[in-house]
Amino acid sequence: MQITLKDGSVKEYAAGMSVIDIAKDLSQGLARVAAVGMFNGEEVDLRTPLTEDGELSILTVKDAEGLSTLRHTASHVMAQAVKRLYPTAKLAIGPSIAEGFYYDIDFESPLTSDDFNKIEAEMKKIIKENYPVERFTLPRDQAIAFMQEKGEPYKVELIEDLPEGEEISFYQQGEFVDLCAGPHLMSTGGVGKAYKILSLAGAYWRGSEKNKMLTRLYATAFNKKEELDEYVRKLEEAKLRDHRKLGREMKLFMTDDLVGRGLPMFLPNGYTIWRELENYIRDKEIRLGYQHVMTPCVGTVELYKTSGHWDHYKENMFPAMQVDEETYVLRPMNCPHHMRIYAREPHSYRNLPLRIGEIAHDFRYEASGALKGIERGRHFCQNDAHLFVTPEQIKDEVSKVCDLIFDTYKDFGITDYRCVLSLRDPADKHKYHDDDEMWNNAETALREVLVDLGIDFTEEIGEAAFYGPKLDVNVKPAVGGEYTLSTCQLDFCLPAKFQLTYIDKDGSEKTPVVLHRAILGSLDRFMAYLIEETMGNFPLWLSPVQARILPISEKFTEYADQVEDALLEAGIRAESDLRAEKIGYKIRQARIEKIPYMLVVGEKEAESGTIAVRSRYDGELGSMKVDELIALLKKEIREKTVRKAPAEA
Repeated sequence: MQITLKDGSVKEYAAGMSVIDIAKDLSQGLARVAAVGMFNGEEVDLRTPLTEDGELSILTVKDAEGLSTLRHTASHVMAQAVKRLYPTAKLAIGPSIAEGFYYDIDFESPLTSDDFNKIEAEMKKIIKENYPVERFTLPRDQAIAFMQEKGEPYKVELIEDLPEGEEISFYQQGEFVDLCAGPHLMSTGGVGKAYKILSLAGAYWRGSEKNKMLTRLYATAFNKKEELDEYVRKLEEAKLRDHRKLGREMKLFMTDDLVGRGLPMFLPNGYTIWRELENYIRDKEIRLGYQHVMTPCVGTVELYKTSGHWDHYKENMFPAMQVDEETYVLRPMNCPHHMRIYAREPHSYRNLPLRIGEIAHDFRYEASGALKGIERGRHFCQNDAHLFVTPEQIKDEVSKVCDLIFDTYKDFGITDYRCVLSLRDPADKHKYHDDDEMWNNAETALREVLVDLGIDFTEEIGEAAFYGPKLDVNVKPAVGGEYTLSTCQLDFCLPAKFQLTYIDKDGSEKTPVVLHRAILGSLDRFMAYLIEETMGNFPLWLSPVQARILPISEKFTEYADQVEDALLEAGIRAESDLRAEKIGYKIRQARIEKIPYMLVVGEKEAESGTIAVRSRYDGELGSMKVDELIALLKKEIREKTVRKAPAEA
């Protein structure tokens, strides 16, 4: 057989030769570090015999696929260690994931983080013993009997659900055998020393709340100890930046099980930030010709059947509720309401584009495991708008939307982002509205607009909305993976479904095109992004408390009140700390609470009508008149200055 290698060369090998033997032929050094093969575009185990011509790459743990294989093998090592220490534990699944691996396990007694060191120590023994990892297959009946004999009911269920005729493979290392499709390293020693158990969580078997809750052990592994150390360092930073932690400490928002999971409540400090964001984007849009509306948080099922959401999005919606003779649902998005607003009166090409905006409350049924503070909840608030345009206006309006997105990002200092043209998967007739001509026209139109505008973008299949392609602007936050903040979606579908029209120049009746767009996305997610990016050190214009007056003693309370009144009168969010504490304590507390400006007042200040100003960013600014300080703060607020607080702050 002819094998085309990674460098493009072609070599002849005997049919049935394994990937690892080919690696040895190429280089003993390569064979020692090989992790997995890539044959004709698919991962193959190093033990796999090749029987036909094809392209072969032999990958090491320096490659993404090789590192994934190392982590998959590490998950088996961890499971083997668990079975040695807890023989009655029942194993479920243990895949590699983006940044590590996990294993779902049914323990008789609860596991805690105190057990991690013990499991890691046993893993070290297994790795040192360097067991060969050997693959074998069994017929379906024998495979079921084999797992039943080992007392592994979850494995039995997995086998029973496999399609008839599918090969059932196992991997063995020492005394441990696991049901697995592979691939794996050649031996346990290949896992090395750079691994760590990170955390545990509850996970329902097969993701269903109707099934038993298992213990999910999260872990990771790397090629080198230095890489693991850097990853752990980033995890620690992520904990410090976690918006849920900071939101609790800064009294921004809360959740309550009695209210409901995924339904955050914003506290005064958090709602102050929310209100500033809402006013910021609404004012910006109104200056650009948007007309803001307010629509109800519910709609009839018939509304969503007309739009297509009932067919394409029902599983993400809350259950319907019967009221009198009608059936209603909490709305997951706002476009159907805005379509009906457009339809209330006739339109001419002369009054298009029509830009309808709303800061709208929406509800989606997110799985409990996906909920994450205000980043992903079951109630959220969208900075939504729908632009009704003629085909000739598409390019100009998309251009204006992009300008608004990038102008907004400048105000918030957002620089790490990328643009994605999200397209449908033509093979998925369930997820997407089934109209090939509409899709081809819409995707071509949006692609041409982005090219003409000179916007750099990548294309991703299967990420479109069910009704049309979209431009997504994905940010890379300080911690975690990227996600979409802003979007602009091109829709030829819903206007036709709602029979929307306008009278064109020639007097004919035409169907408008709709741009669905969100600049801040959801205010909830945008706030979560800001919290983690700034670690709660908001720019002055967003800070819940912009200045705190700190009297040195009770004798200067009256003067502190005068300063506070002057700042409040000028529109500065100010408060006084009148506690009977030493000034050093008050300053430290203000720094912990991330107050941008601390204003110390004592005898000297009271006599001269000044304040001693301390900035979180610049330290001591010296003595100022109150009017001078107000002018300084107003300028910083007006210019929405983005500043970085010192690391120790």
